[in-house]
Amino acid sequence: MRLNGPWQALARRDLLATSLPWRALAYLVTGAVVGVVVLASLVVSLTAGALLTVFLVGVPLLAVPVVAAVPLGALERRRLRIMDAEPAPSPHRPAPPGPRGWLGTRLREQATWRALAYTGLLAVVLGPVELIAVTYGLVAPLVMIFAPVSVAEAGPIVLLKFWPLGSLTEAFAAALLGVAVLVLAAYPITALATAHALLARLLLTSGKGEPGERLAELTRSRSRLVEAFEVERRRIERDLHDGAQQRLVALTMTLGLAKVSRGEEAAELVARAHEEAKLALAEIRDLVRGIHPRILADRGLPAAVAELADRSPVPVEVDVDVPRLPEPVESVAYFVVSEGLANVAKHSGAERARVRGRLDGRLLTVEIRDDGVGGADVTAGTGLAGLADRVSAVEGRLMLSSPPGGPTLLRAEIECLPALP
Repeated sequence: MRLNGPWQALARRDLLATSLPWRALAYLVTGAVVGVVVLASLVVSLTAGALLTVFLVGVPLLAVPVVAAVPLGALERRRLRIMDAEPAPSPHRPAPPGPRGWLGTRLREQATWRALAYTGLLAVVLGPVELIAVTYGLVAPLVMIFAPVSVAEAGPIVLLKFWPLGSLTEAFAAALLGVAVLVLAAYPITALATAHALLARLLLTSGKGEPGERLAELTRSRSRLVEAFEVERRRIERDLHDGAQQRLVALTMTLGLAKVSRGEEAAELVARAHEEAKLALAEIRDLVRGIHPRILADRGLPAAVAELADRSPVPVEVDVDVPRLPEPVESVAYFVVSEGLANVAKHSGAERARVRGRLDGRLLTVEIRDDGVGGADVTAGTGLAGLADRVSAVEGRLMLSSPPGGPTLLRAEIECLPALP
């Protein structure tokens, strides 16, 4: 389970000297704001839906909380960064293009219903509790701390609606107590924020949940990978048979003729054999490059992507800044870019493309964006589906956004550790 760092920090004697209490306070303040907005939205949508259901107009409004839970989950995964630097990957699968495909995929996912449960908890329990915690853990101590200023300007006051202060001495005593309360409140505030973050990560991020769904998808993915590897094996066999093998046969025959020839004829045959050998070597190099490019093994992902961009008929802007990564991760990321740029050249009609790669913590993100006509579909061919299987084999996710009219964005996220130099 993640969030070990914040939980362990609660037991530290120097907790107040770290940034965790301030981050916890920021997490609770923003959580209270989000909770109030979500609660108001739920009340409005459910009330309107219930009232208009009589006219059948309100039925779609009753589904609004389910649909809205997905973007709320994305927002909450971003807010987790306040408490925890660990990546918070989305548990949702890539959906087919179009509203119907997206909605159908989301309604069949357990992750969507977990996000809806989190939405209800945030609106009814977490938001109000955090609002109370912020009020009594931050606002009330601050009011006490500034009591001397209030007494000096307005005279005797009733602090917090129940504590009469008639003199500056009493006001300074209240201020000292406010400082003590503010310091002591750092511990329950940090504990509450850590518990909220732990619950959010449990409900909103991908993990070992959906065992049946993950097992079924893993089985389908492995089946497709086996088929893809078999197709690739036949392609390599065919390329060797029709290409390099035929040239080597021709080379053997030419050298045999040169062996029994004399003079100028023998020299011509040797020259022809030399050309055949160079062509065979070039074909073998191209074949090997398609299996695992040498530049990727020698110089890493940025150099390999730059070479792909140089060979692309569509101008490509490259912005890949990552260190050396484990070989399987580099290989998958390379082929994501390779297939993405190939699709840009073949199908997009784009004038420009852009490749971006970053390593954020342990999450490698690779994006291929173009300004083409859009309309790419994972189910329309085997290229993107095979690519999704490659990415899932290293516990990654492949996402495609390609509305009609463009632009198209292909994004791969792979969790990994940088390779040792």
